[in-house]
Amino acid sequence: MYLDHFKFKEAPFGLTPNTEFFCQLKGYHEALNVLLYSLRSGEGFTKIVGEVGTGKTLLCRKLLDNFADEFVTAYIPNPDLNPIELRKALASELGIPSVQLQDQHELITLINNQLLEFHRVNRRVILLIDEAQAIPSESLEALRLLTNLETEKHKLLQVVLFGQPELDERLNLPQFRQLKQRISFSYYLPTLSRDELDVYLIHRLAAAGYSMGSLFTKKAKDKLFRASKGVPRVINTLCHKALLVAYGEGKLSITHKIMQRALKDTETAIISTSRPVLILLMVELGILIAITVFFYIYMGII
Repeated sequence: MYLDHFKFKEAPFGLTPNTEFFCQLKGYHEALNVLLYSLRSGEGFTKIVGEVGTGKTLLCRKLLDNFADEFVTAYIPNPDLNPIELRKALASELGIPSVQLQDQHELITLINNQLLEFHRVNRRVILLIDEAQAIPSESLEALRLLTNLETEKHKLLQVVLFGQPELDERLNLPQFRQLKQRISFSYYLPTLSRDELDVYLIHRLAAAGYSMGSLFTKKAKDKLFRASKGVPRVINTLCHKALLVAYGEGKLSITHKIMQRALKDTETAIISTSRPVLILLMVELGILIAITVFFYIYMGII
């Protein structure tokens, strides 16, 4: 591939959430602050919402890495589970042997006892649920009931929901009003601004070991921003393809022409027609109309 060509230690724009490439941009920094304050305050539910590809899973992994010593963390990456499966998944994350996960009443008792044991040694337990918009309705209610496990002063289980905007739409439904009332803190993860795109590219290239100067021209970055609308996953996809194009052409920099080739091969990119092209099309259309009118006049039709 292009690793040796650009002297990368590893691919800088992979799609797998890798915390080594986590960039402390304003949105991510604010989201982490909200999470940290909420969790240390002992609140029951916290919600992080963002569009597809804005880095929610990476943020979730970062939280797991940074606070594993401070909290006992349980992580459910695919929550498309019925209530029984959800409880079993939580029990498994808490270290409860699977042979004991048969009877539902006993299962809830085991979960409660395990949470009490963690509380006895001053360990807070947080459940992180990624792709939370996919949780079935009955499982959302089961999740709310799990947060009823508490002492006289403290919640035994705190829950962080990471989801797409559809999660907010579901929580606005009347049947979920009790759960929505329990969400003490929430944050909407924004897309990158144009200035943040520059920081993002520099950070990921440096994390990949790049040290050969400016890789992207300004025009290439402008085109990248317009096409990606600041969505990190789309940015990564386009940059990866642009690097492939540059490698194939034997180039050591990404120009706007190379980026344009990457855009044409990417369905998620927003390819806008430039003003000069539009003007040219309008001129050509005007000439065509004039020729048509002249033809009809010449033939005596009009």
